[in-house]
Amino acid sequence: MSKFSMAGSNLCMTIVALAAVAAAAVGEVEHTFVVSEMKMTHLCNETLVTVVNGQLPGPAIEVTEGDSVAVHVVNKSPHNITIHWHGLKHRLNCWADGVPMITQCPIRPGHNFRYRLNVTEQEGTLWWHAHVSCLRASLHGAFIIRPRHANPFPKPDKEIPIVIGEWWSMNLAQLGKNMEDGFYDDTGATTINGKLGDLYNCSGVVEDGLVLDVEPGKTYLLRLLNVALYSEYYVKIAGHELTEVGADANYVRPFTTDVVAIGPGETLDALVVANAIPGKYYMVAVSGQAPKPDIQIPATLSRAMVRYAIGAGNGDEAAPPVAPEMPDQHDFMVSFYFHGNLSSLNRPGSPPVPATADESLFVVLRMGSICRQGRLFCRRSGSKESIIVETMNNVSFQLPAAAAAMPLLEELYYDNRRNGTAAGGGGGLDQLYTLPDRPARPFNFTDRALIPWGPNEAWLEPTEKAAVARRYRHGAVVDIVFQNAAMMDTDNHPVHLHGHDMFVLARGHDNYDAARDVARFNLVDPPLKNTVLVPRLGWAVVRFVADNPGAYPGHME
Repeated sequence: MSKFSMAGSNLCMTIVALAAVAAAAVGEVEHTFVVSEMKMTHLCNETLVTVVNGQLPGPAIEVTEGDSVAVHVVNKSPHNITIHWHGLKHRLNCWADGVPMITQCPIRPGHNFRYRLNVTEQEGTLWWHAHVSCLRASLHGAFIIRPRHANPFPKPDKEIPIVIGEWWSMNLAQLGKNMEDGFYDDTGATTINGKLGDLYNCSGVVEDGLVLDVEPGKTYLLRLLNVALYSEYYVKIAGHELTEVGADANYVRPFTTDVVAIGPGETLDALVVANAIPGKYYMVAVSGQAPKPDIQIPATLSRAMVRYAIGAGNGDEAAPPVAPEMPDQHDFMVSFYFHGNLSSLNRPGSPPVPATADESLFVVLRMGSICRQGRLFCRRSGSKESIIVETMNNVSFQLPAAAAAMPLLEELYYDNRRNGTAAGGGGGLDQLYTLPDRPARPFNFTDRALIPWGPNEAWLEPTEKAAVARRYRHGAVVDIVFQNAAMMDTDNHPVHLHGHDMFVLARGHDNYDAARDVARFNLVDPPLKNTVLVPRLGWAVVRFVADNPGAYPGHME
């Protein structure tokens, strides 16, 4: 589980591409999101929570491919708010991406804003969430895109969103401030569709859990979302197998498994057939965690109940539910093999895999340290004078100072009109530096002795904070090697790219070696993902086409 969220470190690389594409709307869908605070009681504590329409999770948006969507956001909370439509490509509509001071100004308390979304060329499960501080932990919901024609798998009898998240017994805005100041808190519980489940109780009162009523022989499509700030989750249903059919709103070649692994920001579509002996069965979600010497925190898990309909040979109603045998939370090979089984279901109209790349980057994900109050020199490891941050090639992203006056995308628009180029015309654009295309100093990135926890904590290198970006011509094919270093907490790390899908060409352990690993590239049916899970002490290679004009962040979740 990542102990440093995007809110704490703001790791981004902004992708800029320039061109024109066409999109056509078919239907109109409208929603109103009222953002407000309400009190909720869990784990014997009353907590003030920021929610949409008084719900946790928030309302699901359900559309058909090709629709145009209008979402009216009414901000009755005390926080600045934006909503990010996670995985939506926004063809010719990058203004709607919902990133504060990159694509828009935040929606201030007491103000309204309307998002116009074009839903084209995508089918499956995505999600929406706040893109401000840590508020996404309670401001989130499913974004379901149904095909205009039939799915390429058997039609399910029912669809069920499964939203896996975290419960925090503290104000999430304060949680974000703590992270920015170098203090990190542990989550209180895992939730499934906002419910903690019967593993948690307060003074003998058991928490409510999600109940899924099923009928024998029927098929159910589970739309799984991991909306957690920190944790990857392993999910199983006792006595049942799941058939994976989709990931990140892309169809995958179906395969059957008894356990799924889903990282923060990822979505999965899975079919389950109610073909067990009628009775009650637990669905369990348990958080993964890196083994020692990484810091150990209590595992969190939640369980829901799959209950066969009464009168269908349900057997002894008093019999306890059957519980699944869960993987060891430290067994990261479960996740490695699960994600390794994902491959694209090539269909007519599927985007082809480019045979070669025009540009290549080698990006090391690791921890570094910065001095408080912007000082240049301070004591580092174990000192309160410095703050640990996540970095890409030892750079931690911050917005340029000029972006406080105008979002970068708006400035790019006016700059293009003035100059006919994206070369920069003052303000925040001139304060953007190029993200290094490789680390300044190569070393053994996966040396276990560098794991920054425990009695042998390594001395973290000073880190630069800067507004970094990469600029691409329209149509450029880009390869990125993400190398997960030991100086990162040694979990699997999700990397999300806005506005694009990435072909995941290969994944592996230890240090990436081009001479050895290029031969492993899958150029036939690699999975398409907007969020790629980089293995702990390992690497992932992605390829994407910069064919979507705009300014788009890429960051660790």
